[in-house]
Amino acid sequence: MVWGHRIQLRIQCVMLPLAIVVILGNSAYAAGPLDFYERAKRDDPTFEAAQFELESAKERIPQARAGLLPSVIASGGRSRSHGQYSFNQDVPSDRNVGAWNWTVQLTQPLLRAQNWASYSQAEAMVAQAEAKFIQARQDLILRIAQAYFDFDTARESLIVAQAQVVAVDQQLNMAKRGFQAGTNTITDVHESKARYDLGQSQKIAAENDLINKKEELEKIVGAFKEPVDSLNAQAVLMTPEPADAEAWAGIARDSSPQVLQQQAAINAAEKEIARNKAGYLPTVDLVGSYGRNFSSGSSNTPTDYETRTRSNQIGIQVNIPIFSGGETNSRVRQAVAELYRARAEFRVAQRGANAAARQAFFAIASGKSQVDALQSAVDSSRNAVKANQVGYRLGTRIMVDVLNAQQQLYTAQRDLVKAKYDVLLQSLKLRAAAGTLSEDDVINLNRLFVE
Repeated sequence: MVWGHRIQLRIQCVMLPLAIVVILGNSAYAAGPLDFYERAKRDDPTFEAAQFELESAKERIPQARAGLLPSVIASGGRSRSHGQYSFNQDVPSDRNVGAWNWTVQLTQPLLRAQNWASYSQAEAMVAQAEAKFIQARQDLILRIAQAYFDFDTARESLIVAQAQVVAVDQQLNMAKRGFQAGTNTITDVHESKARYDLGQSQKIAAENDLINKKEELEKIVGAFKEPVDSLNAQAVLMTPEPADAEAWAGIARDSSPQVLQQQAAINAAEKEIARNKAGYLPTVDLVGSYGRNFSSGSSNTPTDYETRTRSNQIGIQVNIPIFSGGETNSRVRQAVAELYRARAEFRVAQRGANAAARQAFFAIASGKSQVDALQSAVDSSRNAVKANQVGYRLGTRIMVDVLNAQQQLYTAQRDLVKAKYDVLLQSLKLRAAAGTLSEDDVINLNRLFVE
């Protein structure tokens, strides 16, 4: 199936042809990049770990919020004492005294600057975890794309190697027949045989490479048997818009997931300073309690009298820190150092995002030029093969000329496929650097492939 319509991405696209489209297997269904991405979201252990890491980080907020809410504690006890007691020199008598009590206490923080700082810090840490998860999702897309493209490139290389072996085998048979008829020399036979053996070696290497690339893909998605879609013969290669490397670099410096992570880390470090400085401040709590006590008697009086009491208390509890051995000062200094470290890592992330965006942008530009050149090379090589075959039949070309032309054609076809995939991958990397790579891009990418 050939898709003739223009695929609209956030990045503008241009139409370019592809020399070879190969499909392995005869299944009615073939899997594309989107199928493998959906499978990877379920089966890739690296992405699964990132999901649980985000879930774990989100629990920081309710934990920190708990420090702002009331706490209720219930306590109680029951006891019984037995002994012999005498009063005023009377005869000792056995005494059994039972008692029980219970209390419920409620504490509502009124002024705890440290707890408020912890809550704000938890929000910053969750924001950092969310940015890290976005990076993990983008990394999954890039890993799937890289493995998928490598697999299909290896498959195309194998098909090219197989076609080359078939073509050289035909030339070898022609050379043998020509030698037997006296129209060819033994040199033509040896040249053809050498090329045939070399082609067999390259085919074996291509088969092994395809196996390895399939295993790399299965590391992410698990085992699969269905055929894999190939790039459309009229696939759309992406041209960045805006067509300005500095514009993309500016977006990356502001929106890259790595940059967002470090920005959140700075916010968390600032809240850590505030949390530790709160150690200098007093805390104020509202404390209320209700309890009951019972005793069946007393071992200190000659007569047992039951006592039952109820207690209700409410008040304000104030704690003022005076000296903690210098611990608070040390923790503040440590938090300040962590803030400086976070700011330095933020600059590192910005520079990395800037470089990644610029490199991907220029790689797309050079890659598209390479695709154009290789497409021309494929067309020229195909014409050269035909011309050399005609010349060989007319006696103006020798066998080695035909073999060289065929080798040049197969090499150009293989390199063209790889160059197109390189442009697609760099386009995804550019969007990842800018922080805009998403599942929508996988859907749009999937439209460039056919069964």
